[in-house]
Amino acid sequence: MQNSRKLIGHLYMAIFLIYLLVPLAVMSGAAFNASKLPTIIPWKGLTDQWFIALYNDNRIWGALANTLFVALAVVIIAVPVGAAGAILVNSISGRIRAVLYGMMVAPILVPGVVIGISTLLFWNQFSVPSGLHLSVLGQVSYIASFVMLLVLARLQSFDQGLEEAALDLGASHAQVMRRILLPHLYPALGAGAAISFFQSIENFNVTLFTRGGADTLTVYVFSKVRSGITPTINALAFLMIMVTIVFAIIYETRRRRNAAIEASREAEARRAEES
Repeated sequence: MQNSRKLIGHLYMAIFLIYLLVPLAVMSGAAFNASKLPTIIPWKGLTDQWFIALYNDNRIWGALANTLFVALAVVIIAVPVGAAGAILVNSISGRIRAVLYGMMVAPILVPGVVIGISTLLFWNQFSVPSGLHLSVLGQVSYIASFVMLLVLARLQSFDQGLEEAALDLGASHAQVMRRILLPHLYPALGAGAAISFFQSIENFNVTLFTRGGADTLTVYVFSKVRSGITPTINALAFLMIMVTIVFAIIYETRRRRNAAIEASREAEARRAEES
């Protein structure tokens, strides 16, 4: 019975990985197919022409630069806003906390089209023209909620007695924040920054209504779908996948090295205690 459960678990994991990876493999393979359509069937031969076309496409590089600019700006704003909201919600209790929590989580449930139109109409009241700056503000309005949820979950494991002890020993509130609370929140802040970055990159609805005349990757791909998409997009996607894999390998290598160093220190400490 136990072997059957293990087999079913392994089978499910294999199907799940295939479901995730096969579309990426097909999309990447289309970047090397000589066909003018983004497909691997029929296979018309191995080529690098789509990477050359990508290199010569100034518009797509401009869209990529705009996308990265917006994503970094969203991270810079959303992480502090979300963290501050989480700390505020965690510091109060009762009905006020429930109301405030609901208000801060509500943007996640609102369709992106509504957020995009609302952002555009709101700032037009103050004669603020559309552009990438409005895309940043519109995305922050709901991405900050993701950061808040991550930080709030991390705060559940925080010992409030540490803050009280530090204050009793003469530390200021700024020192408590910098030396006790923030180090505890670093994992959640890092995860929030990563989620904010990738949520911004893949955003379409909010950006479409607020971007003005600027291009981002999602808007550019949308325009190419209407006018005729080529495997140039697949070439860009392949490069982005490779960059992601490289960063994932670097992160995992550093994590394992740090874990090995920590395990070595713990072993030395145990040997010292035994001796």
